[in-house]
Amino acid sequence: MLTLEPEITSTLDYSNLNTSIQETFSAIDRFEWQASDELRLMRDNGYFQDGAYTSFEDYCESELTKHGGYRRVKDLFAAKRVVDTLPDELKNKITKPSQTRPLFRLVKTPEKLQQAVAIAAQEKPFPTAADFAKAVQQVAPRNTKKSKTQLCNSVMVSSQSHSRFGESGVIEADAPNAWQQIVTFDDGEKLLVNNEDLDAPSVRFPRERTFPPEYTGAMSTTGYAYAQIKEQHQQELERLEQELRIGLQTEATTRAEAQVQEQIQSLQNLYKQQKEQNIQLQQRLYELEGLRQLELENQRLQRRIQDLENAVQEHPAQEWNNTLTKQATKALNKQVKKALDETIDLRSLAVEPPKENATECLRLMGIALGNLASAMNNAQALQAAAIILGSEPNKSAIAYRMEQLQLIPQAVSDIRAVLSLPGCTWIDYRTIAQEYEAIKGDYLAELTSQETELIAELENASCQPTTIGVGSIVAHADPYRTLYVERGEVVEDLGEELVVAWDSWKEQSKKTDRYFRDELRFWKDENQ
Repeated sequence: MLTLEPEITSTLDYSNLNTSIQETFSAIDRFEWQASDELRLMRDNGYFQDGAYTSFEDYCESELTKHGGYRRVKDLFAAKRVVDTLPDELKNKITKPSQTRPLFRLVKTPEKLQQAVAIAAQEKPFPTAADFAKAVQQVAPRNTKKSKTQLCNSVMVSSQSHSRFGESGVIEADAPNAWQQIVTFDDGEKLLVNNEDLDAPSVRFPRERTFPPEYTGAMSTTGYAYAQIKEQHQQELERLEQELRIGLQTEATTRAEAQVQEQIQSLQNLYKQQKEQNIQLQQRLYELEGLRQLELENQRLQRRIQDLENAVQEHPAQEWNNTLTKQATKALNKQVKKALDETIDLRSLAVEPPKENATECLRLMGIALGNLASAMNNAQALQAAAIILGSEPNKSAIAYRMEQLQLIPQAVSDIRAVLSLPGCTWIDYRTIAQEYEAIKGDYLAELTSQETELIAELENASCQPTTIGVGSIVAHADPYRTLYVERGEVVEDLGEELVVAWDSWKEQSKKTDRYFRDELRFWKDENQ
């Protein structure tokens, strides 16, 4: 839509102005249907109760007074009901809610409703309210009875400037004056309508006001001036009505968009808070798990120290005095050798490790054997430590492997922390994973299947295109739009805007539309 400034209005050409006019009217009609959907959502889910309203009607009369109140809402609901009753091939013949007023009384008979719409569509591709009223009269004519005073005669609003243009009604009461009539329309509403706005061949009534004879001469001399003033007045009224309608539509659209944006922002903030709380709880669980593992390792070391202390038997009757006798030395070596042999037998665990927390048990035992082998310089202990740790049977290889294994808990903690972040990407993961590339197989074995699957999904996502361009299969990014679940293809790049051809519009006269790049998202089939 164009924004007309006084200084540039003269530079507009026909093509741009005509395109803007078409888009403006399409937007007005689209927003009326959107307002109907939003009102239905407000009524069906009882959201009006959050605003301290006891009923949906009270909400409409209070909040929507300047937009027509509950009566306008009922018209929108009735229009939506008419469209929902029609089959898909006839729904596109109705472009705005005001066209459905003549069709209201056929909703309870879907066959006649479809027949009336089909008859109107044969004459024009997009019928008006008058065309629908004429078709309804053909399908289901009303039987009117004439009284002696010629009341209850059928009339139709023929003036295009009238809000009920094209609708039929009956005269059921005497008029309060000679130039107006009380008309009862099909929806039950009674309005005072000027004679000049009505078309009723069966009823004759004056089209213009009558004046006393003393004013007739003066009016004959000023008839031309009066006609000009009347025409100018009518044009001014039409212009003001159009401006008022556009202003009301714009205000309603702006307010609806603001409310939707506020709700989306509130939901996003709530989701962010829940995500942060989940991350904190996950980190706390990791810390508790680490403390539990440290407690278990501490208990194992305590038991091992107790075993070694028991191996050294103190002899109260013998005084050492910083030297050892040969007999005491033999006894000590025998006990140490026995304890060492029991330790070396742990190599069997490498063939058949324990079922619960096998990796952690083997890692701790391998580190203990490595330390013991370095202290005692025992070849069998080196071999056992190498088998358990998965390295070469030499001190340098075992020491390097021990340093790697000591990094596993920290690596697992860092990897899990980055995976739990909201909006985690492949680059975020790779930045942390590169620091532990040497022990990639070890920390992957410690991760859960869900975490490894998430890493694979991040890697696959990094290979996907990130910019929407010509040929991209897209959907609308706004979840409140019907095109959010429709599939489309970008057929032209206009710089700031993209032209999209929607699959669901192939049978319609308008097959493409323009959108900003941030209004679109990549299409993802829910069935894949």
